[in-house]
Amino acid sequence: MKILKRALCSVTAAVMLMCGTAFNTAAADDIAHDPSRDVQAEGVGNPFNYGERNTPADASTEEIRAINHKMSVQEVKYALYKEIDEHWDLLRVRLGQDEREKVYALFLGIGTRESTLGEGKVGADHETAFSQGFGVSSAHAYGTLQTAVTAFKDCDPTFMPEDNVPEMYQYSLSESTFYDAIISNHMGIRKILHFVEIGINEEGLEGYQVVRGALKGFNTGWCDYQEQNQGYYKDYPDEIIALAHWYYDEGHLYDNEFTWTNDQRAEKYRSGDNNWWGWWGDVKPSMAEIQQSQPVTTTTVTTTSTTSETTTVTTTTEPEGSWSAPIEQSQLVGDANLDGRVSIADATAILQHIGNRDRFRLRVQGELNADVDGVSGVTANDALVIQKVDAGLYKLSELPLKV
Repeated sequence: MKILKRALCSVTAAVMLMCGTAFNTAAADDIAHDPSRDVQAEGVGNPFNYGERNTPADASTEEIRAINHKMSVQEVKYALYKEIDEHWDLLRVRLGQDEREKVYALFLGIGTRESTLGEGKVGADHETAFSQGFGVSSAHAYGTLQTAVTAFKDCDPTFMPEDNVPEMYQYSLSESTFYDAIISNHMGIRKILHFVEIGINEEGLEGYQVVRGALKGFNTGWCDYQEQNQGYYKDYPDEIIALAHWYYDEGHLYDNEFTWTNDQRAEKYRSGDNNWWGWWGDVKPSMAEIQQSQPVTTTTVTTTSTTSETTTVTTTTEPEGSWSAPIEQSQLVGDANLDGRVSIADATAILQHIGNRDRFRLRVQGELNADVDGVSGVTANDALVIQKVDAGLYKLSELPLKV
């Protein structure tokens, strides 16, 4: 059984950290990631070693919640950053925001408005609207972002489907997925992007109003702009962006400090003739295709020794539209996206490859790695097998399966 572990990583240094344009007032020894990292280019690097889940897939709901309950505010923050970093290119284009730390701050603002980041008392173990039973109410929500059951696949069919974010894996609704803090964050981010797509393509929103509308949608289910009713904005999207500005401007992205709704310390970020969004910048959210890697040609040469060995030259040309991956071609069985490990992300890459090969075609080596179910050819069953590996039902050493 694969049990995901989180290792506390603390870097001690007697310096202050300058991150992006926000001067971080926390001492560097409060920062879990290496302060020498270029956060804008690399992200924070997952210093708590979070996996695709925060908890064992076969744990009981009580055990899952107990693990989430123990998370500190700082751990809750980095759990969000892990998901943001994994989907950075997608978020950057959809939100129109090139500054990674501003996106970190945005999701801290959402988590604050919804859960006060657990306040260091309940970690990510925060739940609302459960009174009617599991999955019954569309308002039933859990985790840092208070992600509702409506975000998940296979939820109540009367709920509005959220199947318009093909770039991110959509988990099916179960207590094991719903109550896991990392999965909940993943689905909360996906839910925001669900409303971004509607805001751009159906409501014609532009600029910061796209994100503002997506936040309104996250709260009410509708992202349409309602100029006549500013109450929809003041108490939720605009409060979120003010709290986000506090984290960003006051230098509390990486420590255990948190704010709360209507916190007077953030009052100055609610001023300025209602231009609370000015610091967010002149953003241009877009539904443009996410940039793919250019086709790669690799050549392997075996040189001739002093004996009469033959020189072998092998050239591999990747097809156009290949899924983004490192130049080094991982031959790890199950590693469909060639990132050097086997995870839920590989199942997602396989499903995207099957659904839209023009946009999400796997690389040649990725297709070879993805064929894990013992039956020739890459199908949805290969994705299912990888999900079962992630859940601990198969061992990686058992791949490919023997039929």
